[in-house]
Amino acid sequence: MRNLPIIILVICTLSASAQLSPKKETKTTFDHKYRVSMPLIIVPQLFTKSWDDRTNTQHIELHFKYELDAKNIVGVKFASWRLFQPMGILWWDGLLDKVESGTEYYPGYVRETGLGVSYQRMLWKGLFTTAEVLPQYKTYLDLDNNKIDNGFKLYTSLHLGYHWAFGKKKQFFVEPQIHCQTWLIDTNTPSEFKELDNRWANYFLFEPNLYFGIKF
Repeated sequence: MRNLPIIILVICTLSASAQLSPKKETKTTFDHKYRVSMPLIIVPQLFTKSWDDRTNTQHIELHFKYELDAKNIVGVKFASWRLFQPMGILWWDGLLDKVESGTEYYPGYVRETGLGVSYQRMLWKGLFTTAEVLPQYKTYLDLDNNKIDNGFKLYTSLHLGYHWAFGKKKQFFVEPQIHCQTWLIDTNTPSEFKELDNRWANYFLFEPNLYFGIKF
């Protein structure tokens, strides 16, 4: 038993050494700084209607984003669409009925194309809000797609949504969201188009959407 103090000392030394030595951590998060996404609402029009149908908006939209940190994400947005009636017809104005009836159709189309910026703030877990600013170049067309005139619109929107990532490395994601948009600056509208625009608001509220994207 004379060696007992030595044995106790060795055990205590080894125990202390084990506690002080760094432990190997298991990585549970992935360092995805970039992401690309698009709204899934544009997919059905590619397959269920002719591209040249009267009510086909010919909508193309892509978002390229960079994660500054876990809470702040900045991005660039490219969007192009074709309007066949005023954008400011709200749900409670009978939007869907007017699409079906054609009572508020333009005497042609408005092609709007722009490149803008966005800022996304993560609030809690996957809940986020986003602000987007999209300057747009407008081209007015008649029913035969002949150019009538050009104009400019400043399109802005606020979004509230939820980010859900999935996949082995959480590289895929979906973002169900609802957004509200307004266009306080809208210039050089031909009179026959402006007459219809003036009947309705210069904003649209509570548009639901679902985005799908990839992180890398």
